[in-house]
Amino acid sequence: MNFIEIKIFVRKVVLAAAGIICSISFCAAQEIGKPAPQLTAKTLDGESFQLSQTLGSVVIINFWATWCSPCRQEMPALEAYYQQHKVDGLRVVAISMDDPKNDSAVRTVMKAFSFSAGFEREADYRGYGRIWRMPMTFVIDRQGILRKDGSVGKPTIDLSLLETLVTPLLNTSATSH
Repeated sequence: MNFIEIKIFVRKVVLAAAGIICSISFCAAQEIGKPAPQLTAKTLDGESFQLSQTLGSVVIINFWATWCSPCRQEMPALEAYYQQHKVDGLRVVAISMDDPKNDSAVRTVMKAFSFSAGFEREADYRGYGRIWRMPMTFVIDRQGILRKDGSVGKPTIDLSLLETLVTPLLNTSATSH
């Protein structure tokens, strides 16, 4: 092999290794239409949230932070939608990505909202990949199937998107496929 062939070979090996590491860790987007990855969290009120125990409900998982302006702007829409649809089987859990030094700010912000919230350090969300932007929202249907992957598309949500995406999921029974 000459120098150029060796250089090309090394580049292919490095790219292949990166692809393998990415696929076994958390770089790839989740697959819409497949079972949602598990998520567990200790909520701010000390309760335990386990996605596996929410079958029959539609679940919105929202990764956010107090320093994220778009996150804070979308939370009133999440609250209004939650208040309107919690009797229909909607669950919302907000996972704060803030540093521990901002715990009091997280608690203060969340006093204005009635949906569940927790700190990322007290949550296991490995299956959702690297939370690389804020906000990042996932939607899971009543059968535990991922319907919105927060790592693709527009990062923020509003009432219009919730009505378009989530309301049809709420209007299906827990035994529909």
